[in-house]
Amino acid sequence: MNRSTWQKSSYSGSHDDCVELRSTDALIELRESDDGETVLRTTSASVAALLRAIKAGELDRHA
Repeated sequence: MNRSTWQKSSYSGSHDDCVELRSTDALIELRESDDGETVLRTTSASVAALLRAIKAGELDRHA
C-alpha cells in the first residue's frame, strides 16, 4: 500500500491536539495526533462531503 506522510492543518501550529490525515492508494486515513494508534479509513468523497458540511455550518449544533 502506497502511503504519503501524515499532514495536519497549518492552523494547528506546534500543538499535538489535532487531526492528521494522509492518502493511501484509494483511501484517506485520519487520526488524532495524540493517539496515533487509532486510524479511521475512508474515501476522499466522504472527506470532501464532511468538509462541505463543516464549512456550511451543518454540524454546528453538535459542538
